[in-house]
Amino acid sequence: MKLVRFGPAGREKPGIIDSEGNIRDLSKIVPDINGEVLSKSLAKIRRTKIEKLPLVKGKPRFGPCVGKVRNYIAIGLNYADHAAEQGVPVPSEPIIFNKAPTSICGPNDNTMIPKAARKLDYEVELAIVIGRRARYLSKDKAMDVVAGYCLANDVSERAFQIERAGTISKGKGCETFGPLGPWLVTRDEIRDPQKLSMWLNVNGEKRQRGNTRTMIFGVTHIVWYCSQFFVLEPGDVIATGTPPGVALGMKPAPVWLKAGDVVELGILGLGQQQQKIVKFKM
Repeated sequence: MKLVRFGPAGREKPGIIDSEGNIRDLSKIVPDINGEVLSKSLAKIRRTKIEKLPLVKGKPRFGPCVGKVRNYIAIGLNYADHAAEQGVPVPSEPIIFNKAPTSICGPNDNTMIPKAARKLDYEVELAIVIGRRARYLSKDKAMDVVAGYCLANDVSERAFQIERAGTISKGKGCETFGPLGPWLVTRDEIRDPQKLSMWLNVNGEKRQRGNTRTMIFGVTHIVWYCSQFFVLEPGDVIATGTPPGVALGMKPAPVWLKAGDVVELGILGLGQQQQKIVKFKM
């Protein structure tokens, strides 16, 4: 299933994509697409006759594909070719940081340049959405708690991340730095999450090309590993790292995002996003 949230920001409704690519309204079946629904109501949605649901007309805004995210986790330097691009050794264990849940926005919403930002960057990523509460998982049970996957752009401000003291999270969690969607694809529709091609362009120019097969730590390992350190709750999101081609790794010099730029990205089976870079406004 491809589950969506559509409508104005803060007032999104739950929906599902039918066989012809149309949005069908799920409001009478479930109240939202969030952790509680993912943990309790996926079977109910599967039993629903999609073609009898109300058809959503026009082209409504897609909201983030999962609502009320409690914990947005991210994995750094998780692609061997990206680590080589950065000139750093491959990590021996997953590098974990957090993106603020307040960074989450719709897949096609504008990206605002934060105050004092100088080095705005992009990262196309596969994101895992958790569907069941999990702690101290065994590896053979890790995939059982995965509800599905979605496309993410781990927007980053590299000066905040690298040049300012303290943790890197402050360069990752700014407002609008977490586009998710357009849809949440349930786990049964993705046969192998380690065989997904991914891409990102800026103003039509090729920047990132990669495949999840070059991940250092795969989906199963990441979910298992995270559960050894903190409780995973339904609706939690884990962004799993990015392939090469980010602005930070460009030679001879990075070309940072600026106001007016348009970023487009996609992952096989998970749809596409588009963000326009805009100046900060209150």
